[in-house]
Amino acid sequence: MSLVLPPTRENMTRAADRLRGGGLVAFATETVYGLGANALDPQAVAGIFELKGRPLFDPLIVHVAGIEPARQLSRAWSELAEKLAKKFWPGPLTLVLPRQEIVPDLVTAGLPNVALRWPSHPVAQQLLTMAGCPIAAPSANRFASISPTSAADVAMELRDPDLWILDGGSCQHGLESTVISLVNERPVVLRLGSVAVEELEAELGPIAVANRSVNESELQSGLASPGHLSRHYSPRTPLCWSTEFGSGEEVHAGERVGLLCFGSVEIPNAHQFAAIENLSPHGDPREAATRLYAALRQLDHAKLDRIVAWPLPSVGLGRAINDRLQRASH
Repeated sequence: MSLVLPPTRENMTRAADRLRGGGLVAFATETVYGLGANALDPQAVAGIFELKGRPLFDPLIVHVAGIEPARQLSRAWSELAEKLAKKFWPGPLTLVLPRQEIVPDLVTAGLPNVALRWPSHPVAQQLLTMAGCPIAAPSANRFASISPTSAADVAMELRDPDLWILDGGSCQHGLESTVISLVNERPVVLRLGSVAVEELEAELGPIAVANRSVNESELQSGLASPGHLSRHYSPRTPLCWSTEFGSGEEVHAGERVGLLCFGSVEIPNAHQFAAIENLSPHGDPREAATRLYAALRQLDHAKLDRIVAWPLPSVGLGRAINDRLQRASH
């Protein structure tokens, strides 16, 4: 198993040294746990792809220690980037901007843009400051599986004895960052996430959302953003996405079926389900986002034949959660 370390000053210093030396360190952010490497070291970054089993066409988000380090990695830091960074950073918003040449092609999947984020979690912030380098860090799990929201999730998922994991507790948001492209004249949300589209529109006015899913066989070049593949965030147990809120699902005799639901819903034939996880009985989308991946893991470990997931109201964070469930069920 991996080495799980409390974020003491000594351990943080060792982890920062490890990153500067080309090693990998998993660490807590406010969204999910990240698997980090020095973003300016292509050989170190290659280790991320190898350990995750991640395809090279899927770009990585680069975590920075503030707005100024982000400016240094973009060759076209715009007024709009400055406005969004000052409003939402540090926090779960990723900005896609034209990249400087010092950012390796491996980080951006060969594309001319780089995804940048300043995380708010104190462990992530301290690690970035002590390492003194930007950190490329996708979620610390096997590619396309359920994202980790605790150090234990990372250790169980990756099972690498050489990996260090800085334990920062459970993630506050539990859902990946929202990704917005500022490359063209009009901003476009490339991935729904912990900053709701409505929050962005309060600052920018109406914005487009790129919601097309991509199959690996269709790719001609790198993805514009992480989280674009039609299959992603998936448990090992087959997950069935139910398009109608609260619709009943037939459970066949001898079949073990789990249910993922939300709010104070009446569950038809509840006794037929072998396990039920309600993301938020009180109907709080933020609680649902925080619990999403943990609940999926609970159901995935319950020795079920399949999981049925009911959608949330498709507004705010509910829209992002539904996006994850749709991709998990593909």
